[in-house]
Amino acid sequence: MTDGHFDKIALIGIGLIGSSIARAVKAKGLAKTVTISSRSQETLDRARELELGTDYVHDAGTAVEGADLVIVSVPVGASGRVAEEIAPHLKPGTIVTDVGSTKASVVAQMLPHMPKNVHFIPGHPLAGTEHSGPDAGFAELFQGRWCILTPVHGTDKEAKRKLATFWEALGSKVDEMDTEHHDKVLAIVSHLPHIIAYNIVGTADDLETVTESEVIKYSASGFRDFTRLAASDPTMWRDVCLHNKDAILEMLARFSEDLAYLQRAIRWGDGEKLFDLFTRTRAIRRSIIDAGQDTAAPNFGRPSADKKDQA
Repeated sequence: MTDGHFDKIALIGIGLIGSSIARAVKAKGLAKTVTISSRSQETLDRARELELGTDYVHDAGTAVEGADLVIVSVPVGASGRVAEEIAPHLKPGTIVTDVGSTKASVVAQMLPHMPKNVHFIPGHPLAGTEHSGPDAGFAELFQGRWCILTPVHGTDKEAKRKLATFWEALGSKVDEMDTEHHDKVLAIVSHLPHIIAYNIVGTADDLETVTESEVIKYSASGFRDFTRLAASDPTMWRDVCLHNKDAILEMLARFSEDLAYLQRAIRWGDGEKLFDLFTRTRAIRRSIIDAGQDTAAPNFGRPSADKKDQA
């Protein structure tokens, strides 16, 4: 086994993230064997049709037998069940990781089931789209994106290095955090924006004075971009809300206070406060572009209607 390469990788779950890992591993030749497991026969059949792996099995325990690296890619609420299923079948020295968006909950669910002779290293690639399922993945998903590892106490340094090198081979930049800090950071940069998007789109759908056809026909870029977030996998985001509850509620409370401040500024015509807020937030956008996490191209690089017509 060389850096970033494993003889056998087992992927438990083959949605957007799992199928992207499978494609990237195949494209870069990072494993001799990739065994894919899914509880859904339809999903497993589609993974086989797409040739995402080398072996395809229903049973997660069977999938991990002989694996050097196991990646659990399921909604975070199912992490404990999967850990219990695979634990008796893990060989000594196996690295077990996950891709969940919440980490304290995943550790609480999975760690009690992990044998002492395996290396459990939770992780979270900060990459994704609003699409789901095995067809949604693509090998370049992790290119230039961060993957955060949240090692538990006593994690073997060499195992951690091997996992970090694997993610780097997929194109990611790797960082490390403790679980609580990760969950608080993700609550503000990911979880809260999705919750706000779900709520705004839901509000528009509920408005009696605005018809559904008008919402679709006249959707300006702001609302349109909220609908992209609000189209994300409902099961995954239900579990995120339930399993990062404390951090999300803390950020929602802070957001509500800041929203009240904004309401007062608008009500009293305080243009100075509004201008100051909009100037500060504009600088954040520029910093994200400078960090290479988005493009400065107009309209997020989307082709214009004219260009589409010409294509």
